[in-house]
Amino acid sequence: MVLDVLKPHHPSIVELSQKLSVLKGVAGVNLSLYEVDQQTENIKITIEGENLDYEEIKESIDNLGAVIHSVDEIAAGKQLVEEVETLQDR
Repeated sequence: MVLDVLKPHHPSIVELSQKLSVLKGVAGVNLSLYEVDQQTENIKITIEGENLDYEEIKESIDNLGAVIHSVDEIAAGKQLVEEVETLQDR
């Protein structure tokens, strides 16, 4: 699951990653900071695991004062499907 998130400067991405990493089903979390302005930060959150509960993840993010802008990627099922390049991608 890849999320585009807007958050205030506090809590830090370290604190946010720690909070998300202990949620049920989460095997790993990666947070990347890609834009900073005077009051907010835009981050990409990548979460891997089995049976991830989107509502629980969203609630944890909301409780820390952040908001999910979009779900940019999601994978589900018994087998992961690799993305392939199509004519539209060229």
